[in-house]
Amino acid sequence: MQTIAPLWLWAAFIGIVLVSLFVDFVVLKKQGAHDIGVKEALNWSLVWVALSFMFNGLFWWAVRDSTGSAEIANTKSLEFLTGYLIEKSLAVDNIFVFLMIFTYFAVPSHYQKRVLMIGIIGAIVLRTIMILVGGWLLAQFHWILYVFGAFLILTGIKMWWAAGKEPALDDNPALKLLRRILPVSKHYDGEKFWTVENGKKIATPLFMVICLVALTDVIFAVDSIPAIFAITSDPFIVLTSNVFAILGLRAMYFLLAAVANKFHLLNYGLAVILVFIGAKMCLIDVYKIPVMASLGVVVGVLALTMLLSVRSASADVPRG
Repeated sequence: MQTIAPLWLWAAFIGIVLVSLFVDFVVLKKQGAHDIGVKEALNWSLVWVALSFMFNGLFWWAVRDSTGSAEIANTKSLEFLTGYLIEKSLAVDNIFVFLMIFTYFAVPSHYQKRVLMIGIIGAIVLRTIMILVGGWLLAQFHWILYVFGAFLILTGIKMWWAAGKEPALDDNPALKLLRRILPVSKHYDGEKFWTVENGKKIATPLFMVICLVALTDVIFAVDSIPAIFAITSDPFIVLTSNVFAILGLRAMYFLLAAVANKFHLLNYGLAVILVFIGAKMCLIDVYKIPVMASLGVVVGVLALTMLLSVRSASADVPRG
């Protein structure tokens, strides 16, 4: 696994992530359990997006400085931006599943913040491992690209057919397994994951939610990570674009939860993006689609589906 990023940029990336987590988990923890409004979620979402673009600017400068080529720097920064947008857009579908889990377990809104905070830590650790393993596999076995590509195409088709249908957790095998393994309380005990009933230590519903959120993120990572590897083979770009998209996941959740109904067609767009990226992987030895074209498709599809969602939602509102 080769990367164009210099060693100092790896150190800078780790430092930025640690400081970001400190701010998000330590400083904001002092606020305690509280409802997060749309304004607060929007402000934090803008902060995370701005931080991601600033890092991309630093990445561009580092590549140009180390290679002496502005053209290479432009290409690599576009790869980062495309990977970031892919991960960010797929995170939207992930968030809708989180919303379904929280609704199913009737998680109080002021407890949801802690679940998402812990979920972000787990997502960063799990995705780092998956990216390193995936990068090694692609370096050793080129044909795995075709397997990943076919998988993304099938996933996109499945997502298209499932779009618009009401998801259900009742038949979820992971939930059934967890309930068999762990005795679970019927009531919440604040933000605790464990409580004591009849002298026995048992899990609270919040612990079940944490487990399902972690499993959901692993499932979505199986989609998003190969999609970014289709854009670039550089593990640094895959990892950093993933992590920066994840850092803003908590704020993005509370923002989208408030406007979820306005973007009801977004899953169709995500399905198209997955099929496109899968086809790009399968055709890589026949024709390599330029990064700028991939970025244009991702942005164009997202913009179109969001616009159509807003227009159709407006058309359904009865006029007085």
